Amino acid sequence: MKIAPLAEVKDRFSAYIEESRESPVVVTRNGRPVAMLIAIEEEDDLDSLLLVHNPRFVQLLDDARQRVRITGGVSLEEFRRRLDAAAGE
Repeated sequence: MKIAPLAEVKDRFSAYIEESRESPVVVTRNGRPVAMLIAIEEEDDLDSLLLVHNPRFVQLLDDARQRVRITGGVSLEEFRRRLDAAAGE
């Protein structure tokens, strides 16, 4: 991972975009990290990044994990039965 000051990244932005293909580039301002450049190779990468940073989606995942911890979840067989029943509606 490379660390670079904002002024340098601004001056050589294209070069840092290329460098981000190898590993993330942490951008600093006054010596403190303020951003990170991460290459997006495929459209799915963008979708994943957007979801990971979406507070509503993260909350939905946390809620689902909590429900599974409390209830024990459902078996794969039960899940498929429910899915088939919902598809038939």
